[in-house]
Amino acid sequence: MATSQVETINTNADKAKLGLSAVLVIGALAAFYLLSKQGQIAQWAALLVGIAAAVGVFLSSEPGKQLVAFGRDAWREVKKVVWPTRKEATQMTLYVFGFVVIMALFLWLTDKTLEWVFYDLILGWKK
Repeated sequence: MATSQVETINTNADKAKLGLSAVLVIGALAAFYLLSKQGQIAQWAALLVGIAAAVGVFLSSEPGKQLVAFGRDAWREVKKVVWPTRKEATQMTLYVFGFVVIMALFLWLTDKTLEWVFYDLILGWKK
């Protein structure tokens, strides 16, 4: 049986940073709606500044640092992928389309054969 690991936040500082980050997001949303009479520029500025502050606080916490490290590792792995050339991708696409057409014809032929066997030969129903 596979065991799943649950990561917990160990330090009080990280808990405080995550809580502050959540409060900053909520504050940014509240400021966006409360500044509706000041105009859209003020609304969007307050929202963007609040979200940026929340992201900054989150990224300074241990879970934020782990997320950045995960993103770097993922990007490093994507760089290792050997992508097919345009010619190879086109050929594989044509192979897939060809296979789909052949399977569609096979299934249609099987369906019509079974229809003929059951309805015409066995049951004797004529159309």
